[in-house]
Amino acid sequence: MFLSLVFVLLLAFVSGIIQSSVVRTAGNLSRLETDRAVYSIFGEYQKQLLEQYQIFAVEGSYGTGTYEEENLVRRMHCYETGNTDHEVTEIQYLTDNNGQAFREQVLTYMEQKYGLSLIQEFTGLTSQWEEQEIQSEETREQQEDVMREIQQLGGLLEDSQEEGQQEENTENPFEFMEKIQNTGLISVVLPEEMTLSEKEIDPDMQVSYRGLTSGRGTFSARSNMNGIEEKLLFDEYVLKKFDNAALGDGDEIPDNRTLDYEVEYILSGKSSDKDNLESVLLKIFLIRIVLNYVYLMTDTGKQGEAQILALAISALLMIPEAVEVIKQLILAAWAAGESVVDIRSLLAGKRAALIKNAENWQTSLTSLFTLGSERDGESGSDAAGGLSYEDYLRAFLFIGNSDKVTMRTLDRVEENLKSEQELEFIRMDHCVTKIEMKNTALIYGNLTYQFPVRFGYE
Repeated sequence: MFLSLVFVLLLAFVSGIIQSSVVRTAGNLSRLETDRAVYSIFGEYQKQLLEQYQIFAVEGSYGTGTYEEENLVRRMHCYETGNTDHEVTEIQYLTDNNGQAFREQVLTYMEQKYGLSLIQEFTGLTSQWEEQEIQSEETREQQEDVMREIQQLGGLLEDSQEEGQQEENTENPFEFMEKIQNTGLISVVLPEEMTLSEKEIDPDMQVSYRGLTSGRGTFSARSNMNGIEEKLLFDEYVLKKFDNAALGDGDEIPDNRTLDYEVEYILSGKSSDKDNLESVLLKIFLIRIVLNYVYLMTDTGKQGEAQILALAISALLMIPEAVEVIKQLILAAWAAGESVVDIRSLLAGKRAALIKNAENWQTSLTSLFTLGSERDGESGSDAAGGLSYEDYLRAFLFIGNSDKVTMRTLDRVEENLKSEQELEFIRMDHCVTKIEMKNTALIYGNLTYQFPVRFGYE
């Protein structure tokens, strides 16, 4: 009897151990199946996004254009996790937190591909860029005052011509400034060989404008994403992946992109190539005016030329007391005229000298009379050691708002994948980069086993 009781107890003990092992094994198998499934769905990253822009993400609509989180769950079950229910508890998209995941991946790619040596020559220039931005903003306000005075003076010159006080062929040195004011900077600065793009996009369809699908959760983020080196690396990515208005020899902008001046769009966010280019060129124009005017104030010869012209204009208008004011307006117009020619050099793929001297100054005072007209023959030279158009874009990208730059970059990524790769369904806010799921597995009878799984591109 005693031995029978011991045997029953021993059998119950062994059965319990076996059952416990079965439960634990079933739970472990469920974990393995779920891990395998989640690794598999993240292995189904969007191929063209990776190949063209080196970004990993799962396109959540799976080519249908209709996105819902349940798509991911159904895809999990395709990898034989039928006895496990999956619930998405946390999820991250490329667009979350102003493109945090996108920016992280860009920085990782740039560090691995090029390293910090790519940006070493620029790290010491960032303070100068910021100072020039401040100066250009101050110049913008001053330029408005100067333009009002120039318009008044130009009006007096036109009136005197109509009244016969000057010959009909007398030139107006401020006419090109008035043209800039009335029709925009682009009407004067484009090189002869450059054709202005007329492409436009619908702003309401862009990632940075429209309402987005938002993720949720507390995923870890890379620290110091907006440090000097990080910003410079991201900016280099933009300059390498997207086109701009200044094309070098043999460069071609793909015809099927929706914008030709993409870096200008990333900086300005306007709907047309023309408006984006105008915005960027105006920034360069204001910076160049300051630098060119500083040189003119040190060149006594050019100041003497301006003085002679000012005397002639004041005598013509019979306002001799205004000689000094007119002289300063002439110098301001001359600095602006030189800036116009500088921009022509930049857009033609040449370099413009940062600091001017007698050797690299390009415009004569008399050339202001024809600048922007049919008789305009100024094309701009290539200054060795000067700055290129891309150098200015690099500075503007660094100074710009990082969140806006990141989201507008996503605008261009999405648009280009649609136009070049014919992926009409793709949306950056449907591209998944990280996920956490709560999983409930039926492992033995009615016994369930619950566990989390977390995965993402790091």
